[in-house]
Amino acid sequence: MAKTKADIDFENELWKAANELRGAVAENQYKDYVLSLIFLKHMSERFEARRDELKGLVREKGSDYYGISDDELQYVLDDPDEYLSQNTYILPKEATWEYLKDNAEQDDIKVKVDDAFDLMDQAISQYRDDLKGILPRIFVKSQLSAVQVRGIINLFSHKKFSARENPESDILGRIYEYYIGKFAIAEGSGAGQFFTPGSIVRLLVEMLEPYSGKIFDAACGSGGMFVQSLKFLESHGGDKKNISIYGQERYDGTLRLCKMNLALRDLSFDVRIGDSLLNDRFPDLKADYIIANPPFNVSNWHPEELPEHDPRLFGPREEFTTDGSANYMWMQTFWSHLSDKGTAGIVMANGAMTSNNKGEKNVRQYMVDNNMIDCIVRLPDKLFLTTGIPACIFFLSKNRDGKDGEHCKRLDEILFIDASKLGEMASRKLRVFEDDTINKITDTYHNWRNSPDRTLRTRSGDSRVDSKGEGGDMPKYENELGFCYAAPLAEVQKQDYKLTPGIYVGTEAEEDDGIPFEDKMADLKKTLVQQFEKSNELQKVIVENFDKI
Repeated sequence: MAKTKADIDFENELWKAANELRGAVAENQYKDYVLSLIFLKHMSERFEARRDELKGLVREKGSDYYGISDDELQYVLDDPDEYLSQNTYILPKEATWEYLKDNAEQDDIKVKVDDAFDLMDQAISQYRDDLKGILPRIFVKSQLSAVQVRGIINLFSHKKFSARENPESDILGRIYEYYIGKFAIAEGSGAGQFFTPGSIVRLLVEMLEPYSGKIFDAACGSGGMFVQSLKFLESHGGDKKNISIYGQERYDGTLRLCKMNLALRDLSFDVRIGDSLLNDRFPDLKADYIIANPPFNVSNWHPEELPEHDPRLFGPREEFTTDGSANYMWMQTFWSHLSDKGTAGIVMANGAMTSNNKGEKNVRQYMVDNNMIDCIVRLPDKLFLTTGIPACIFFLSKNRDGKDGEHCKRLDEILFIDASKLGEMASRKLRVFEDDTINKITDTYHNWRNSPDRTLRTRSGDSRVDSKGEGGDMPKYENELGFCYAAPLAEVQKQDYKLTPGIYVGTEAEEDDGIPFEDKMADLKKTLVQQFEKSNELQKVIVENFDKI
């Protein structure tokens, strides 16, 4: 896996490309223009590569098409099945990247881009109805000039940005991921709706090990969790045909980005629009892995609109929900979607570990008492560029009885990991987890959780048996002061169900309500102003009373 710094120079160059949009497009809309073009370029290159491959088969001895006539070749080239079998589609000339590049100097290039979007949308949606509308017409109505659009097309026409020229580099995927992240930074805190930092995504996936099965994210954003799952699978010699993707996203524009991202990767997916809290679009889905970073501390989400006996709830609605925060409604939603052997990794605000709000604490207590919580990881600050809220990860699991053959029995115990002091500062504002840090956290969880004799795949794709016995290379889990501790449930119950790792691993137990310092100061200032106003009113009343004496 590439180190974080490996892409820095590459990213700086890509950010310069965004300057073509500056002044004509709001920063929070950059992604809509650039990523739509990136998607078109990728699909165009894929089509052209398959077409060239078919032409080459005519001259390849042993091929089914060797020596066929020109008329027969043309029939093959026009057969949609020849492309669909390779996860691509026949595109009209006017929907190809070559056409846009050849016409980039034209004054009506904005019209040509939008027309290309329409044509590609039609070519894809006739076979994939769920992708209809993935490329809306956005260039003509924009304030971009023909010169600016030409500059973007010319930039991405360079060979270094070609997937055909660089088949092993996943160059377009890197571009896509970079712009998602960079635009999230530009959008500020609201961008967390569709972006989770790579450090956290990778940590989640490495800990969950999604080798095969159904993967679900009810707050899927742009699909980063799914893409990282694919990378994990490929790095361990797995086959993406063994995983299926399910997701739900509240915002239509973000869902389009997710569909583009997944289509670029040839993943099997079903992602739907809707509010997962109040309108669960997958009521019968049972997933083997849930990987999610839902919005933190969402208030006024209207739990009163839930059915009184919503099957996701652990108990009565008025006792297991609160309008003040949706954090634990997310927890109940994810638990309801786990298969009998499933595990969920959920990024949460730190406040969720200790909240005493009745609706939240009831859920947390229920989860502890009923052996649902597998592990808690406290994260350091500055991992998120888009929010100041400190975070942690909850791992919930239905395989804690050890009967699945893959994992140890670990009932009546919760693993606490305090990673709040780990990570390296990549910049003044951003902290990242390098390989060593991710491996330290991941290995700790696996050594505690995984069966000592299970068969694993190495990064090269080979199989091996991990063992704590003779010849084994999997170390035995041990508590480490200040870092990790496997706490008996009785100890957690004694601590009033608080889940802050510092309480258990031996570091200072910092109570954190998950509210950023800036927000606290704003509230404090507001309160002080109100108190000053009230004080002035009281002083006026006192003076008036003195005058009456």
